[in-house]
Amino acid sequence: MKEDIPTPELRLDKWLWAARFFKTRHLAVEAINSGKIQVDGQRAKPGRTIRPGTRLDIRKGGLSWEIEVLAIAKQRRPATEAALLYAENEASRLKRQTLIRERREIGADSGDTDGRPSKRDRRMIQQFTGRGDTGKTAPGS
Repeated sequence: MKEDIPTPELRLDKWLWAARFFKTRHLAVEAINSGKIQVDGQRAKPGRTIRPGTRLDIRKGGLSWEIEVLAIAKQRRPATEAALLYAENEASRLKRQTLIRERREIGADSGDTDGRPSKRDRRMIQQFTGRGDTGKTAPGS
């Protein structure tokens, strides 16, 4: 008599977090709700259970992954172990690497353009606008 071994399954949002596609479960839920995650070619909800053999399409930050779930992990483990939870389609991997290389070549990922200007940037702005000499000269000179 053959025993029924239960197939491991886990919620989609928990698996995405455990496989290190998202830093928090909340970010995973937002991505799922916005349609950036597809399960077997269809939109899904965060509570959908996935099993080994499930195919996922993940779009994040302009990049995309086409993966097949190989294993289920209920806890978040190191990245080397998380990579063993899925197998990526070879065409998907090559396409993503090409896109990353192109971005790097055109400089899309270079430097911090957000936030406050550095001290050097402020000095250049002051020099350009002609406001750099305020308060530096002695009075009555």
